[in-house]
Amino acid sequence: MTEAPIHAVTGAFGYSGKYIAQRLLAQGQPTITLTNSTDRANAFGGRLRIYPFHFDRPDELARSLQGVEVLYNTYWVRFNHPLFRHADAVRNTLVLFEAAKRAGVARIVQVSITNPSEDSPLEYFSGKAQLERALIESGLSYAILRPTVLFGKEDILINNIAWLLRRLPIFGVFGDGAYKLQPIYVDDLAALAVVQGAARENAIINAIGPETFTYREMVGTIGRLIGARRPVIGMPPAVGYWVGRAVGALVGDVTITHEEIAGLMANLLYVDAQPAGATALSAWIATHADTLGRRYTSELARRQDRVAAYRSN
Repeated sequence: MTEAPIHAVTGAFGYSGKYIAQRLLAQGQPTITLTNSTDRANAFGGRLRIYPFHFDRPDELARSLQGVEVLYNTYWVRFNHPLFRHADAVRNTLVLFEAAKRAGVARIVQVSITNPSEDSPLEYFSGKAQLERALIESGLSYAILRPTVLFGKEDILINNIAWLLRRLPIFGVFGDGAYKLQPIYVDDLAALAVVQGAARENAIINAIGPETFTYREMVGTIGRLIGARRPVIGMPPAVGYWVGRAVGALVGDVTITHEEIAGLMANLLYVDAQPAGATALSAWIATHADTLGRRYTSELARRQDRVAAYRSN
């Protein structure tokens, strides 16, 4: 009997990678994960083989990928920090692509971002564009998924907006708040990734959800649905940044960066495309209104603690 081909997911103990791995395992698909957090608690119960990334040992990384047919890559960093940088993530991902090619991986499903551009002054968007080009030029079969904001039980952005709304008398947005977002449910992204893993035609897909909000509308919707309506006021971006820095100092996290503000205000999290996901953010919030934003979710805590499982909000 021919054994089923192996699929590999980066970061299956994290956020989007977990949902992709769950869907693959539910299909009976033999699945491995590559991760920086080999000891992180997880709910897979030994159903996944676990390999360290070994970016500094490309031969070992390639051996980890022997027999893998499809690689789903969610590896990335949200912002620059002394512990991790976008440039490191780009370099490491290029090593991963080369290792996959050497190992005979047939297809890569790459999670990117809307509106990537190598000319962008924002490293998040230029780095993602550089990786898209490298994958396209690799000769491997590929699917590139371009989500905007993800939401789900382990979410950071939506949860922490709700956390602030529950605690502050007003909520400030950068400028007029008229820039747009198209959030996609993390499991809808995972479903799309698995479908694309089974395909072989090259594809670039804007992985957006069914609702489009201005940032101001999204904040107002979250507040209304969790029972924490607040006046939403515009403020100069520099003021909003320093307010975010102050909140970050209180909770020991990076809540917002200059680059994230610039990307939002440049409408880089909006595209004119058909939705790829079916789950509406507003419906999901209504279902989770009692728990959303009750606790702050820290990006840095997740990065620094490589043992604790990601907490659901």
